[in-house]
Amino acid sequence: MEPVRTCVGCRARAPRSALLRVVARDGILVADEKAVLPGRGTWVHDTDECVTAAIRRRAFGRALRVSGDLDTQTFQDTHQRNG
Repeated sequence: MEPVRTCVGCRARAPRSALLRVVARDGILVADEKAVLPGRGTWVHDTDECVTAAIRRRAFGRALRVSGDLDTQTFQDTHQRNG
């Protein structure tokens, strides 16, 4: 049975393979496509709607327990180029 995670954008539960893991590295939001980077991670559907909702609600910072500002612009730009 595959692990189930919750998307921080839409709050829907989905299999781990259907979501993208995201981590904070030096205050910058980074996509962890292979799900192997160290540290606390959070999960989001790889869609513009979910990513935008999570950024708008500041869900990434809360889920990753980052104090202070989190640079989401780089992640958002990369996601829009690849998506």
